[in-house]
Amino acid sequence: MESFYRTHDYLLEHLEVPVRRILMDEINWDDRLIGIKGSRGVGKTTFLLAYAKERFGAGNRECLYMNLNQFYFTERSILDFAREFRDQGGKVLLLDQVFKYPDWSKELRACYDRLPDLKIIFTGSSVMRLTEENPDLNDRVVSYNLRGFSFREYLNLTAGTNFPVYELDTLLDHHADIARQVEEQLSPANYFRSYLHHGYYPFYLEKRNFSENLLKTMNMMLEVDVLYIKQIEQRYLPKLRRLLYILATQPPSAPNVSQLSKDIETSRATVMNYIKYLTDARLTNLLYREGETFPKKPAKVYMNNTNLMYPIRPGKPDEQALRETFFYNMLHKGHKLNLGLHGAQFRVDGAYDFCVLGNPPAEKGNASLFYAVDRMDLGRDRLIPLWLFGFLY
Repeated sequence: MESFYRTHDYLLEHLEVPVRRILMDEINWDDRLIGIKGSRGVGKTTFLLAYAKERFGAGNRECLYMNLNQFYFTERSILDFAREFRDQGGKVLLLDQVFKYPDWSKELRACYDRLPDLKIIFTGSSVMRLTEENPDLNDRVVSYNLRGFSFREYLNLTAGTNFPVYELDTLLDHHADIARQVEEQLSPANYFRSYLHHGYYPFYLEKRNFSENLLKTMNMMLEVDVLYIKQIEQRYLPKLRRLLYILATQPPSAPNVSQLSKDIETSRATVMNYIKYLTDARLTNLLYREGETFPKKPAKVYMNNTNLMYPIRPGKPDEQALRETFFYNMLHKGHKLNLGLHGAQFRVDGAYDFCVLGNPPAEKGNASLFYAVDRMDLGRDRLIPLWLFGFLY
């Protein structure tokens, strides 16, 4: 046990937290079993360690971080380890990559039932259905999703600012004042293109080639988060890769399932399942008409975030696709998005219809629509700078 404490202390002492994530204040830390889900590369491990450092600090034996890829757990159960940790005064056990341990849900359930004075916080892949696929955890686990950096977080980190989060209603009502306050400190346009290219994943801070690192991460999403967790045979990986390439290199649109089934040589039903798996892995986003959902065919398929659009093929991605992908990704946290009405691309929370544009409309525009405009620093009325939607989390 002492060697694990030493590793824990070393990790905390050498931890660099570039920006404090807003999720840290959204979680109810009083719950006894907390799951932190998120796509590969968004910083789940750093988030766990940041919690330990902020709440306990190095040298405190009440909290311990453990990665379940440890070979130690090939012969030791989570329950036995948790009990030993508890008996030595431990109170909070942080478990990283729980899917690496077989029957992890049953073990966590046993810990919850038998060790009521122990709190467990664990991380898992975004493709995991914590309660739907693991009935052992029903009514016991509280799940949260960790996302990549918002444009606001990227600005705060890159420019050393401290911009707050805004609710959507506040942003719609006061966007001109908010944008003016931001413009007083910097020009967001000078940072926006860089964010679209590499600002979503925290590993852009590492001294490695970002595109190569992202390609590696995307392949790991397919090979581990989809194939391994969903128990799909390895020989189907080329089909998944081909499907992702096709979806990523065409404009956001309704997928032609019949053509896709021919392209990747599989059934229509399998194509739809694969598209859902890609979405679960946070590689794509699906946009449906109001009242529709999976397994119906989506109205449009987007990449999950703009960073994913660059490394798949050489050349610059379509500008309009970038704009719409950014808008979807920023509003996806906390809001329901459907296909827009009245010619708009998006309908948000069943109430607001948004057109995402490169330039302001030549004429006054439709009074029933909001416009998210790329090439605009300060908005007016229902015309809002696109970058400002990056301040929603």
